[in-house]
Amino acid sequence: MDAVITYVNGLDPLWQQDYASVVGGDALEKRFRDWGTLPYLLRGIQKHMPYIQNVYLVVSRESQVPEWVDRGNLKIVLHQDIIPAEYLPTFNCNTIELFLHRIPGISQEFLNFNDDMFPMRDSKAEDFFRDGKPVTGFSRNLIAGNLFKVMARNTDRKVREALGMPKSPFFIRPQHTVYPMSKSACEEVSALMATQFHSSFSTVREEYNLLHYVFLDYLFYQGKAVNERHSNKHFSLAAASSSKIAAFLAAPTSDFVCINDVQMSEDRFVKTRQSLLESFERLLPEKSRFEL
Repeated sequence: MDAVITYVNGLDPLWQQDYASVVGGDALEKRFRDWGTLPYLLRGIQKHMPYIQNVYLVVSRESQVPEWVDRGNLKIVLHQDIIPAEYLPTFNCNTIELFLHRIPGISQEFLNFNDDMFPMRDSKAEDFFRDGKPVTGFSRNLIAGNLFKVMARNTDRKVREALGMPKSPFFIRPQHTVYPMSKSACEEVSALMATQFHSSFSTVREEYNLLHYVFLDYLFYQGKAVNERHSNKHFSLAAASSSKIAAFLAAPTSDFVCINDVQMSEDRFVKTRQSLLESFERLLPEKSRFEL
């Protein structure tokens, strides 16, 4: 089983130039800010997920690859390697994640990590796939109260339509954690919904985007996914203090944690970042094979 990490360093001046020339203005900080925590994600994979063989880092350009990366072990994938030129450049994770299955040599079963998701305790391959079926929790929702849920609802409706299912006021949404992905299912859905995919691609996030949930929704509605929640803790920096997160990292109580960025002052960002890096370093002090 392989793992894929989508990564952006918003401090890269070349990336900033690309963004300004295509989108205009400054990038939204909370979506593209680099917290310096990528080494700890990789250390967590090595320590707690020995069943992972290859790890792929997906970036927009060579300047996005951190200098400390050991390219002999961490496989670098550029957007242009997997995304057709007509959809590039893109600064939209929703577009990027619909093409991850096109990574050359990717395993049939692979895991999709956002770069704010971290392994905390030992897990097993069976936690994510059983008899070829992806394992993750699904929630049933009625209200789409923010942009992300609007996109999740849109994705659900498009899948139901493609499968010939009746309309429903409810929509499903996979658990926000590490995502188990099936290469063959991704290929099947991409072919079946080619028109819907094409019309959903955009340079930045839009409410009509399809989420990568499309692949898991498709399998769920066909009875080809196991509805079981993962051991996962979610922190939003809008509500959680750095001391609360530090306490969790000192004694993790779940297999994975997601630490979600929000808009904040530069002073708070600097202090919170330093606290997180110190906490992660105490938890995972040894370099992984992915670091020089």
